[in-house]
Amino acid sequence: MDRSEKFALTLGIFFLIILFGAVLYAKSQSGVDLPGCVTDVEPYSEGKVDTLDDNRFQIQYVARMWLFMPMEVKLPVGSEVDIYVVSHDVVHGLQIVGTDVNLMAVPGAIAYKKYKFDKPGVYYVRCHEYCGVGHQNMEAKIIVE
Repeated sequence: MDRSEKFALTLGIFFLIILFGAVLYAKSQSGVDLPGCVTDVEPYSEGKVDTLDDNRFQIQYVARMWLFMPMEVKLPVGSEVDIYVVSHDVVHGLQIVGTDVNLMAVPGAIAYKKYKFDKPGVYYVRCHEYCGVGHQNMEAKIIVE
């Protein structure tokens, strides 16, 4: 291995360490919550919203061609929400516009993210993974009032 190859390899490893450190910093110091995957629960088949406490909710989305269920959710301002998404047909994406919620709905798995809705407004839920002919119409909304 010559000198330029060693330099390129060292530089690549250095940047990977910096990237990994930035992700750990964002997770621990900035309050950024990384999405997860729930593996110990069977995928559910119906979308629903559960109230866990006064300002704590759980939304279980079912992504299927070409809709999200539930299609509309109403929440009070300041709600802390556990968001779950599952797909039973093809790979879908769940993105809540204006937030950092971005999940992949893979058949047979449940994706999870926690988010707090601090501002009132309408948050559109869109599929960001091409899932077929009706993909462009696949959306739902969260109304925070």
